[in-house]
Amino acid sequence: MATDITKKKTLGGGFIIQNNSNNSIFTPEDFSEEQLMMRDAVKDFIDREVWPHKERFENKDYAFTKQIMEKAGELGFLGVSVPEEYGGLGMDFISTMLVCDYISAATGSLSTAFGAHTGIGTLPITLYGTEEQKQKYVPNLASGKWFGSYCLTEPGAGSDANSGKTKAVLSKDKKHYLITGQKMWISNAGFASIFIVFARIENDKNITGFIVPADFDNGITLGDEEKKLGIHASSTRQVFFNNTKVPVENMLAGRGEGFKIAMNALNAGRIKLGVAVVDAQRRVLNGSVKYANERIQFKTPISQFGAIKEKFARMASDLYACESGCYRAASDIKDHIEFLRSEGKTHQEAELKGLEEYAIECSMIKVFCSEAMQNSSDDGVQIFGGMGFSADTPMEAAWRDARIGRIYEGTNEINRMVSVGMLLKKAAKGHLDLMTEVMKIVEKIKSNKFDEVYHDSKFAQEEFLIQKIKDIFLLLTGMAFQKFGADLEKNQITLLALSDILIYSYFTESTLLRTKKNHDRNNKNYSETHKYMTQLFLYNSIEKVNEKAKEIIISISNEKEKIGLLNSLIKMTRYDNYPNIVELKTKIADAIIEENEYNL
Repeated sequence: MATDITKKKTLGGGFIIQNNSNNSIFTPEDFSEEQLMMRDAVKDFIDREVWPHKERFENKDYAFTKQIMEKAGELGFLGVSVPEEYGGLGMDFISTMLVCDYISAATGSLSTAFGAHTGIGTLPITLYGTEEQKQKYVPNLASGKWFGSYCLTEPGAGSDANSGKTKAVLSKDKKHYLITGQKMWISNAGFASIFIVFARIENDKNITGFIVPADFDNGITLGDEEKKLGIHASSTRQVFFNNTKVPVENMLAGRGEGFKIAMNALNAGRIKLGVAVVDAQRRVLNGSVKYANERIQFKTPISQFGAIKEKFARMASDLYACESGCYRAASDIKDHIEFLRSEGKTHQEAELKGLEEYAIECSMIKVFCSEAMQNSSDDGVQIFGGMGFSADTPMEAAWRDARIGRIYEGTNEINRMVSVGMLLKKAAKGHLDLMTEVMKIVEKIKSNKFDEVYHDSKFAQEEFLIQKIKDIFLLLTGMAFQKFGADLEKNQITLLALSDILIYSYFTESTLLRTKKNHDRNNKNYSETHKYMTQLFLYNSIEKVNEKAKEIIISISNEKEKIGLLNSLIKMTRYDNYPNIVELKTKIADAIIEENEYNL
């Protein structure tokens, strides 16, 4: 009999009902020597080949983007996650995330090209391809000899991806499918060697995936490069197919399996998009600190003014949270893949199930990190003042490039709603026992008995408050489901508010567990600044949780319940001893200003 995975591993989404130990998570301070060497190699590549030539990206030099991608392929960066038997390095998921983190730092154009190629441009074949398909295509994709492009979106099919009109008709000799249709917003289209194309066969309910070589004598034409707000040198075009002949053996996974391929490829794309903006945030923060230390006004570096310090503190604490959440999830996915391999699953099956298991975390990470990047770049522009509005400084491009992160790989609104939806589906299937936890919280509220903060550890108050965020989410989700039932998914405003609370519960816990882990083992990289960032991030999160929870309570509870629930909310989010927020912000900023960079 197969081993029950629930007895062996934390399941995706399980963090919301579990008391998680700091020893159970992976942190950026846990990187191996091999991983640190890979990180340094990527940083050196970006500093040498990309950062000095940023203007070429802003001037829409698409050929230069392709050239940099080819160099990345020569160095092995495109094949980090590809199994060795297909020409890759066969490194684990943490290493894959690490490369994605640092290679994406300098410009959104390269970040998009890299992510589109290594993720949705290659993964559908490595995860769903036959052995013949993998042998034929993957080695060339891993080396950078070929580049992949993902053709899903259509003029009438964006968030509703399964509604595409592109058709695939079987030829009379049954040897080919003839694909006809229009795809838009296709990254890497201008230099792609193959397209992963989704089309509908006859009147099938679901779309089907195909591997389509970029043969422009075979009914394929490209639109002009799109004129975009940002990511200027990311090739983005429409792709038109007119009776394009595709061998039947180029079908991926099977007829009608395309929507499943699309969604699972997006799981990888979402978490990689999240980590892809992390080093970009570091560079924005570091550039802002260096500028503020050198910019003199009123005979004082502007870094010494509280208005600037407040921005540094917010940028740093959000960045710390992004790092913590991304690598926690990366390790969970890696561990789940390895566990499934130990159970006899193939690499292909294990990676598929590993990503699918943590789809909730993938969506949350995409949302939180893309918004943190947007906020950080906005603060960067503000710190630079008038110069921040100039294209001659890096902040202007960073701000423009950041905006796309909230749109592609599924809009943040879609990802917010599906994160809660997927959690409820897991509960309905019996994979997560949410209802038992909800009933415990309801009983506490009815009896007016709330847990107290027991100051038996340095982080007791933080542990208490994070548990209360989880309790608030579970309570309000239970209330919403009781009120709306299966129609909850139609009540999008409530779903969005619930998802924000879910996201804050994950990232506050991730920051605390990271800080506790490094504190408890006296890690040389630990400093009190880690504690300050954890406390500031938690305080800011509690304020936002209060706002969202109050909105839900007022909107869905009856008059009899309302006052009691609002009073309970106050008790659940009240500090025993409030931290001095101004002091926290000042200490965080001072540490960064002294180092002249975020090096925490």
